[in-house]
Amino acid sequence: MSAKHPIISVTGSSGAGTSSVKRTFEKIFRRDGVNAAYIEGDAFHSYDRVGMKAAMVKAGDQGDDNFSHFGPQANLLDKLAETFEAYGKNGGGETRQYVHDDSEAELYGTAPGTFTDWRPIPKESDLLFYEGLHGAVVTDKVNVAQHADLKIGVVPVINLEWTQKIHRDKSERGYSTDAVTDTILRRMPDYVRYICPQFTQTDINFQRVPTVDTSNPFIARDIPTADESLVVIRFARPQGIDFSYLLSMIHDSFMSRANSIVIPGGKLDIGMQLILTPMIHQLVERKRRSV
Repeated sequence: MSAKHPIISVTGSSGAGTSSVKRTFEKIFRRDGVNAAYIEGDAFHSYDRVGMKAAMVKAGDQGDDNFSHFGPQANLLDKLAETFEAYGKNGGGETRQYVHDDSEAELYGTAPGTFTDWRPIPKESDLLFYEGLHGAVVTDKVNVAQHADLKIGVVPVINLEWTQKIHRDKSERGYSTDAVTDTILRRMPDYVRYICPQFTQTDINFQRVPTVDTSNPFIARDIPTADESLVVIRFARPQGIDFSYLLSMIHDSFMSRANSIVIPGGKLDIGMQLILTPMIHQLVERKRRSV
């Protein structure tokens, strides 16, 4: 953690909705003139797309049928921790881009499923923003969580998370339901060991809960809409959170515990802005006072 070079980390599983949360942060940054440097968790995978397939086959041949992007063996977690630490110390560090599709290939000049070269994080940024799988991970070898100043967890209830992943992977990546199901099952041990524990490290968790039946996500025809959901927002340290103000500004919200507020799903964006804007201002102001 660093007063001069703060880090915001948004962590969630595949299909959790971290990209939507990132867009809300980008909106706040643009509106308030915050110069953020961005890094993505995919940049710290150990293998490109072809290499990952080969690594999975090799692991399977050795009796490991659960090799996945969720686990440390498929990621450069030490490199991620080093990047966070370097940024916290001097605003430095380096990152790269994982190229997901043809549009990104045209933008970055390398084929889909590959990485760009490592490059320095741009200087003179106000803060570093991370979005990915491991922004609050702690293992017996690395501790990424200790370096982040504000850690956000994006955690839909599990059936909703699976519904979102199945629909995304089928519509955007052309996978079959069976293929996505196999991926979910293969990742489950690493999900339990390395994804879930991060949400005890986070400062705030946003958990979307559907108000419609998602009991069998593998046959769900639609993703529940925002208006068919509630969002449980849990604060690890509720001291200083003005819950009365939030309740007055977000209609139909209520407190479920002393550290948790529940809001309508359609109010998530405004809720995030009301909660996160003063926290971002605090980080930036602390940085400016420390210079």
